[in-house]
Formats: sequence, structure tokens, C-alpha cells
Amino acid sequence: MNHIPPFGLGTFRLKDRVVIDSVRNGLDLGYRAIDTAQIYGNEAEVGQAIAESGVSRGDLFLTTKIWVDNYAREKLAPSLEQSLARLRTDYVDLTLIHWPAPNNGVPLEEFMHALVEARARGLTRRIGISNFNIALTKQAIAAVGKDAIATNQIELSPYLQNARLVEFLAQEGIHVTSYMTLAYGKVLGDPVIGDIARRHQATPAQVTLAWAMQRGFSVIPSSTKRENLASNLLAQSLRLTDDDMARIAALERNGREVNPDGLAPQWD
Repeated sequence: MNHIPPFGLGTFRLKDRVVIDSVRNGLDLGYRAIDTAQIYGNEAEVGQAIAESGVSRGDLFLTTKIWVDNYAREKLAPSLEQSLARLRTDYVDLTLIHWPAPNNGVPLEEFMHALVEARARGLTRRIGISNFNIALTKQAIAAVGKDAIATNQIELSPYLQNARLVEFLAQEGIHVTSYMTLAYGKVLGDPVIGDIARRHQATPAQVTLAWAMQRGFSVIPSSTKRENLASNLLAQSLRLTDDDMARIAALERNGREVNPDGLAPQWD
């Protein structure tokens, strides 16, 4: 079962007390999916917040991502075990390869097979990829089969809609998880999104998140403010019209925010 919750809480760039408070507030408000990563340096704090929340582990969907230093077959599972210790759990629900890092010296087949082995050992319930383009996703499918890949987590916003990649993933039955859905907040000042928000008596963030979910993507927005965490949740009940969706589709501008040298692939 590869179902990924449509709405979760991201923790990118949140550290120390800030991430503890964000996760604790999120869980208190009803969030049940939490997204973290080894490189975020906050798995222990996320684990602490979960432990202190009183929310049952079985009610949570926990995602982490393997960092490039741990892609080698002998390193991947041990690094995931360390993540589990920091998160205070026996398993995560989803483990992703964080970046394809095409030139880091570990073949794609090696780390995909290592991920499958980690799943077989019960360290993770599902596996997937992040920031993979079409060509690399094809290689991952060739290595482990498309049914093994629960999602491709990619940067996706009204300003970066990734149409070719999204179409390819849909054809292969691979779910899309959108990160940076608000484009670092840039879309919140967009006049088109603002107009749609006013007509729905919603916020620009709610409109943007609803747009992504209505397209079938999962979203993982983050916030350090309890009121924004609560407000973002309401996006789940907002339904946009076909006209709204078409107006947002027209905002595409290839506005990529994240493109680290040595880690990112050649984008489609």
C-alpha cells in the first residue's frame, strides 16, 4: 500500500526549539504526517516532539530522507537505523533518496537496492525518491520496479509546475509530493492567487495548497506560527473551480528555488 497522506508538516530549515514547537503545535492541531531528513539536523528534535505529544505512533506517517553521504550499500541501512534512534521509533513510514547526486560515486542501482533491503528489514514501510528527473526516475524504475517507488518528492509550485515530469510520473503511477509549494512565500503576493483567495474568503496559502492537492499531489508546508499551521490545514476543505485551476496553471514561470550544484540532476 503506497498511499501517501495528502497533507503533512514539513520541517526543512527548522532547528532546535523552533522545530520542537512547530511539530508539537502541528500534532496538537491535528497534523499526522511529518516530513524530515537526515541533513536537516532535526530528527532528534522531531522525535522528542512526537514523544512528548502523546500521539500514538500508529496514527502518524513519518518520512525521512537518506543523505548522499549514506548512499553506499553498507552505509544506507545503518544510517537509517541511526535516524530511527533519533526519531525514537522502530520504523518510518517512508524513506526517500534525498537527491540523485549523479556524480557522488555510488551507482543509482546500488542505493535503490539498498533502500529495498532496508524496507525488507522493516526499517521503513515504503521507499521513494526525491528530486529525480524523468531519466533518473526511469533508472530507478528499471532497478526496483515502479510499484516499489511510493513517491517522487519534487519542488512544485504555481511558479514551477514541472509539467513534463508530473505527466511522466502519472503515466507510471508514481505519486507526486510537492515541496516548496508556496515558493518560499513568493506566490503569496501573486495578484491572481490573491483574487482567487478573496473570492473564496481564503488565504493565498490555502488557495495554493488546495490547488496542489486538487491536482492529486501531497503537500508538506512548514510554519513556525501556530496560527499559520492551523490556517494551512483548512486548505484541505477548500475546493477551487475549474476557472481557478486554469488561472493558476497560467502562472508557470519555471521559478525554481532549489538547485544545488552536484546534487541536482539536469531538470526536464
